[in-house]
Amino acid sequence: MNRLPWWMGGILMSALLLMTFSVFGADRPIGASTYVPYFAGLIFDLDPEKYTYLEEIKNPGAWEGVMLFGSLLGGFVTSVFITKTFRFSLIPSGWKKYKNSSVFSRLFWSFIAGFFMIIGARLAGGCTSGHFMSGMSQMAISAMIFGTVVMVTLVITGKLFYNTKED
Repeated sequence: MNRLPWWMGGILMSALLLMTFSVFGADRPIGASTYVPYFAGLIFDLDPEKYTYLEEIKNPGAWEGVMLFGSLLGGFVTSVFITKTFRFSLIPSGWKKYKNSSVFSRLFWSFIAGFFMIIGARLAGGCTSGHFMSGMSQMAISAMIFGTVVMVTLVITGKLFYNTKED
C-alpha cells in the first residue's frame, strides 16, 4: 500500500489551519458541525428571522459546506491517484471481523452513532474537528480537556466493542 508519510500529514494539516485562520482564507477556526443546522435550514426553507440561530451561522455554515466538500474531494483524489487505495465498501473489514456481515446492522449503528455524535457536538458548542484541530492548535484548555476525555472514552469503547477474547 502506498501511503503518505506521517510528517506530510502534519505539514498539510498545518497548511490547512494556517489558511483557515488567515484573513486570506476563512478567517475563522476550522469545524464542521455548524453545517448540519445550516444545511437543514436550507433544505426545509426555515425562516432565519424566526430561527435566529440560522442567522448567526449563515457565514460559518456556508464556509463549512465548502470545506466538507473539499475534504471529500481531497480524500477521493488522494485515495484514487496518490495512494491508489480507493475501494467502495458498505461493510468495512473491521466491522466484518468483529461484528457481522449485515449491511443493515452496519448502516443502522452508523446512523445511531452519527446521531449521538451530532447531538453531542451541538450541545458542546462545536464538533470534534473544531475542538481537536482548532482548539488544540491554539492550546485552549477546554480543547485539551475535551481531547483527554475523547481519548479515554475511545480506549474504553474500543475495549468493549472490539473484544478479541477467544473462547
